[in-house]
Amino acid sequence: MKIFYGWVIAFMAMIILMISNGIVIPGITVFDSALLESFGWSRGALKFRDLLTFAFAGLVGPFAGALADRYGVRRLIAFGLLLLAGCLFAYARIQSVAGMYIIHTLYAAVLATSGLIVAVMLVSHWFVARRGTAIGIALVGTSLGGIIFPQLGTSLIERYGWRRAFEIEAIFPILLFVLVLLLVRDRPADKGLEALGASTAGDPHEQKTGAQKTSVSDQGMDYGAALRTPTFWALAFAAMTTFYAILGAQAHLFLHLTDQGFDPGTAAKGVSLLFLLALVGKVTFGFLADQLDRKRVFLGNLLVMLVGVVLLATMVPSLIWPAIALFGLGWGGLYTLLQLLTVESFGLKAFGKILGTITVLDALGGGLGIWLTGLLFDRTGSYQVPFAVLAVLVFFALLAATQVRVAPHRS
Repeated sequence: MKIFYGWVIAFMAMIILMISNGIVIPGITVFDSALLESFGWSRGALKFRDLLTFAFAGLVGPFAGALADRYGVRRLIAFGLLLLAGCLFAYARIQSVAGMYIIHTLYAAVLATSGLIVAVMLVSHWFVARRGTAIGIALVGTSLGGIIFPQLGTSLIERYGWRRAFEIEAIFPILLFVLVLLLVRDRPADKGLEALGASTAGDPHEQKTGAQKTSVSDQGMDYGAALRTPTFWALAFAAMTTFYAILGAQAHLFLHLTDQGFDPGTAAKGVSLLFLLALVGKVTFGFLADQLDRKRVFLGNLLVMLVGVVLLATMVPSLIWPAIALFGLGWGGLYTLLQLLTVESFGLKAFGKILGTITVLDALGGGLGIWLTGLLFDRTGSYQVPFAVLAVLVFFALLAATQVRVAPHRS
């Protein structure tokens, strides 16, 4: 039986996110000790780079989405991968904190052009049926990157030093650039195919006028119309608040575990467990979204995440591992459902601009989550207050999610 080429696209999107997100977000953290030792920067000066990356990624997101709508995601992904390789070579040669900040500003463009938005756009063009599963597969890449690149970076630093390690990592986006040119196609029509499920009778993504069939990629709301819906703002608010919680917890989990008396090796395993459970959550909740009511899955997803972060905020050592497991599952599922519900609610006509605008808020929320969680810890001497803030924000995201309206779908 011949495999539908869209599944190749989904797995390529997974690899793209594994490398782009994996190197830029969790992969960079293992270089922190070497950078601090080499340059003597304060931790505040070092971590300000992450706020720059996420803030600028959010601002650039709508423009990258608009370019993808117009010129196709394949070109944008290829550009982003070459830019990532250039940034890694440049990182190996930095001499000042200003140089690092410039690179992290460019990292924002990498995330915008070869990260979440374009990967979800790419997969969504190929699927109407099984879209939740396909997006879930693609988003597994971010978790794989979080598992692989911190370990790889640590090994390379120990063996070759941090500057050479950056240069070696640049090989990955270069190789992937070649694979993208060979295998990735923007739309099924480029391979003489149609999106999976596009021809299903009564599918809401398909319209017919006489003998003409409108492309799945042309269906959906205009950008302005989307902005006038309660669903858009509910999703945007949920994205901002949950990404504050996700990145705030992720960036400080290692330090929290060591504060609780765990040795560094066990603390590192806790971080790996978070990413592993996020991977499971992406696939599991993506699959459930294809089988059950998607809004109910979304609400259940947020409830799981809320329970996890509440357990984390209790500061009870015996609850840390179930807290990590539940938070990771919820995080992974949320990541998939937010993208899926955006596609399902607004279609693909202006998807790049719509998701790009939502990304402005979730990127700013994520960057602030990393910085403000640390700031609150400095002020209070504990993670209890900052983690309680995360729990409150996830609770409000759950309330906002009740206002989402999703069109019926077919599996």
